[in-house]
Parts: sequence; structure tokens; C-alpha cells
Amino acid sequence: MSTPEERLAELGLTLPEVVKPVAAYVPAVRTGDHVYVSGQIPLENGKLGPTGKVGAEVTLEEATRQARVCALNAIAAAAQAAGGLGNIVRIVKVVGFVASAPGFTDQPKVVNGASELLGEVFGEAGRHARSAVGVAALPLDVPVEVELIAEVR
Repeated sequence: MSTPEERLAELGLTLPEVVKPVAAYVPAVRTGDHVYVSGQIPLENGKLGPTGKVGAEVTLEEATRQARVCALNAIAAAAQAAGGLGNIVRIVKVVGFVASAPGFTDQPKVVNGASELLGEVFGEAGRHARSAVGVAALPLDVPVEVELIAEVR
């Protein structure tokens, strides 16, 4: 069985630097055997992708891809708080927020981008409980934000 590090490499991905907070919070907090990761936005190489509402300025497909970026950023924050990617035992819970145009109801499909990446990286340990919530707006006008809780050793 391959490790999360090996799976990331197979996917052609590397963990990005943990995104610095834009307000009064920290990227992740470890308490006991859990890490709580703050909401992560889709920053790639320090740059935002498309902005706006899903179902208007941003397509479902692009928002789903952006959710994967959020999940990768969340993995990086969790790994940093856990003392390394190998210390993440399982992903427990994911919450995805989708900035939604009126009438857009495919929030679960958008957040699948994050859930699928977590499954690809952690295998069975990446399966998790989840919420996908439509919201009026997100920070910096991003289309999606993802937070998670991970069990760690």
C-alpha cells in the first residue's frame, strides 16, 4: 500500500506552502489527536484563480477544480500542524462553502472536488463526513472555501 506522500507524487502534486491568514486566526490548530484546519481558499502559487459566484461567473467544472486546490491547501495546513503528512491518520470531516448564484443547487458536486482529492491522497482514510453549503459571498470573492478536521497520531 502506498503512502499519502507517494500518492501525491503519483498525482503530480506537491504540498504548497501553508497560506498565511488574512485575518485574526491560524491556519490549523492541533488539540489532542485532531487537527482543525481553518477554511482554505483556492490559492495556487500565491495567486487566486477565478472569482465570482458559481453558476454565474464561475462554471461548475472550474469551481470543482478550485475545490481540489482548497483541499490541497488544507492538507498542507493539516500536515504542518500534525508534524508531517505521515502523521495524518484519517480525514474526519470536511465542510465546503460555495459562493452560489441564485438558483445554483449543485454545491455537493463542487465540494466533490475536495472529497475526491482527499480520497486519492489518503485512500480509505480519506473518506469523511461532509457538508456542502451555498453562501452569498466568500472572502476575496473566491467561489469556494474548504475546511477540514483530521485525526492525527
